[in-house]
Amino acid sequence: MEDMQRICTILCAALQETDVYNHNLLYLDIRATKDGRQIVTVFLAGGNQYRIDVTGDSGTAMIRHIVGRLCP
Repeated sequence: MEDMQRICTILCAALQETDVYNHNLLYLDIRATKDGRQIVTVFLAGGNQYRIDVTGDSGTAMIRHIVGRLCP
């Protein structure tokens, strides 16, 4: 089974190496909701947050969802 939090942590580190996110991306956190969904919360400097529903995603699909949301 894939360690989705580890994937989020590694993806966050990779995004923080980019010019766009090197100063404002704080961390990515994945949590299960009470109804069984999995939500990644993207924490940005200044208090902004994005929530991305990644329920049922594989690790690679989750990466695509996160990057697609952050880098349209």
